[in-house]
Amino acid sequence: MPSRSAVRVAVARFEDIVAHGLRALITDDESLELVADGIDHDHLAGELGRTRPDVALLNFGSLNSASELRELHRAYPDTRLVVLANRPTPSECRQMLAFGATACLAKSTEARDVLHAIHLASRGLHVLPPAGIDGGDAPGPDLLTPREAEVLELLQGGRSNAEIAQQLHVSIETVRSHARRIYRKLGVRTRRELRARR
Repeated sequence: MPSRSAVRVAVARFEDIVAHGLRALITDDESLELVADGIDHDHLAGELGRTRPDVALLNFGSLNSASELRELHRAYPDTRLVVLANRPTPSECRQMLAFGATACLAKSTEARDVLHAIHLASRGLHVLPPAGIDGGDAPGPDLLTPREAEVLELLQGGRSNAEIAQQLHVSIETVRSHARRIYRKLGVRTRRELRARR
């Protein structure tokens, strides 16, 4: 029976204790190969291009915006992006998945669950945090569509409906429809609340 090759994993820069734990988890698992570790945010894209990992573990706190995640996903579609955050809310997880993440986990996730997420992500399966994070509802199947994700980014950037419509070559009513669905899916009522979630 042919053996499966090791899952190649790259790890962005994390806080020392988290970085040490992730490094130990990956190097102790014979089916995983650590190809890059402690990657600075500014060198992330270049390092993913150079090492071509199957899975990359990203630090949510180092991202300037969700659009960075989308750009990485577009540039390296064969690399599964696993985002770890301090205490991700269901709406943050939905947004990360809509922008190309394969998994969204809390940094406090148990070691075996992080390993499980890496293996599932390497097969293209999406992984969500357990229900009830921070007392919120579980992230449901109501993920943002790629178009809604684009509209979300523009809304969070302070663009008007007319500006968004012009940039995306759609009608203003289409933008309003997308905005209503985004508000519902993310559980917000106003643009101010939406921008506060950025």
